[in-house]
Amino acid sequence: MTSAAPEMKPLVRVRGLVKHFPLRRRQVVRAVDGVDFDLAAGETLGLVGESGSGKTTVGRCVLRLAEPTAGSVLLDGEDLLACAPRRLRELRRRMQIIFQDPAASLNPRMTVGAIVGEPLAIHRIVPRGEERRKRVAALLERVGLDRGCLRRYPHEFSGGQRQRIGIARALALDPDFIVADEAVSALDVSVRAQVINLLSDLQEERGLSYLFIAHDLRVVEHLSHRIAVMYLGRIVETAPARELIADPRHPYTIALKAAVPVADPERRLPPRPLEGEMPSPVDPPPGCPFHLRCPLAEAVCRREAPLLREIAPGRLVSCHLV
Repeated sequence: MTSAAPEMKPLVRVRGLVKHFPLRRRQVVRAVDGVDFDLAAGETLGLVGESGSGKTTVGRCVLRLAEPTAGSVLLDGEDLLACAPRRLRELRRRMQIIFQDPAASLNPRMTVGAIVGEPLAIHRIVPRGEERRKRVAALLERVGLDRGCLRRYPHEFSGGQRQRIGIARALALDPDFIVADEAVSALDVSVRAQVINLLSDLQEERGLSYLFIAHDLRVVEHLSHRIAVMYLGRIVETAPARELIADPRHPYTIALKAAVPVADPERRLPPRPLEGEMPSPVDPPPGCPFHLRCPLAEAVCRREAPLLREIAPGRLVSCHLV
């Protein structure tokens, strides 16, 4: 688990982020329903939750790959949602994404050299020719691939190697901020550990900030300084990684931790069954969004939605019972 990041001015500040997808008959999918968080330079914020909780939509909205319905996203104090197209293009050099499926995110008709070098061409960073080839070769070597990969195609590589190519492409513009969207979920366990170690080393070398999206607490705890837990479009708990793993406070976070297999039976949490399915974001329940599945729910949980409030320095929980 990564040690705590130093306190500093946020590199990324998200406030009131909302993303609703309209449907017919005036219905909307409330994919993200009011999300706030800060991310400091050199820090990793792990964003964890079940499939359908809104994690990926948050990442895409922060990068403006999807247009938010409401809210603000500040990069070094500049609102990305208010930027003109030309200025947004300039700022895109500072923020990149690593996708979940490396096979789908790499153009099968392009060589690896062309894929990694494409951002350099689009942003006119390095002229064509030998200089760009050397830059791409150095990036590939840094992520653990040799220069002989330049003329090969994505289908000639394993899943872990393809993800390393995706990481090299994300690094090409020397960004400050990277969204890693389930970047290791499609990899084998041993390869997953290698890629997480690579991301950690790159962060230390380059001062990168990560929004590290995953559905598994076991994955995020190894790389994150802080962890935010999402449920049905909202953040329900945020805490320093060590504190959240050692002492989860929201019933949903407790259930996520209890579901993680542990080799030592003495270390397992008392079972807290998480029954049922997540409600539909088209018709979310009144009150606390988790109350239909919460083993501790009381009458107030069915009536009122709890606020995300600070219960200790750096620790926020959205629960009436905490």
